[in-house]
Amino acid sequence: MTFHDDEPEPTARPARPEHPAQRPGYEPVERLLRPTPYDPGMRRPATTVAGAALVLLGALVGLATIVDLLVHWREYAGTIEIELDGVTLDPEMIDASLWIVVAGVALSAAVQLVCSLLILRGHNIARVLVMTVSAISISAAFASWWARDQEITLRTTLPSLAVDILVLLALSSRSAAAYARRNQKR
Repeated sequence: MTFHDDEPEPTARPARPEHPAQRPGYEPVERLLRPTPYDPGMRRPATTVAGAALVLLGALVGLATIVDLLVHWREYAGTIEIELDGVTLDPEMIDASLWIVVAGVALSAAVQLVCSLLILRGHNIARVLVMTVSAISISAAFASWWARDQEITLRTTLPSLAVDILVLLALSSRSAAAYARRNQKR
């Protein structure tokens, strides 16, 4: 391709402007280990609100599960009998198992509700506890997929796995960590 004096030269694409707010894809260890700034007047970041909202959503799902269990328990118990190769279960044992399962789900929902409120208030222990449980849940889903070929679908573990990943991403952000540690003395 030749250019004549009267034709303008093609210009190269302009370079992207530098975005100082963007972080690189990798960071030196010194920067990663640098403590978060101490700012008691820090406003609640969106990541903390999102993480607490997702934990609250988990608590609401727990309450919906309790309602579903109470309404459909006999169906579920019939399914359990079929899976046990026709072994008949004592009706009292079926009713007792219902209340044990409901108590477990209710306890889990109550803990999630309390953790959600504590995260909103900026308690670091609740944030770390929720992140730890989410990491264990993600690891358990992976282990069951790997070891037992359990499918991860919309009808099985995909929704809870997605919520756990979002909770972990939101609450492990620098802004959520800084907010949770804003009152710690250094």
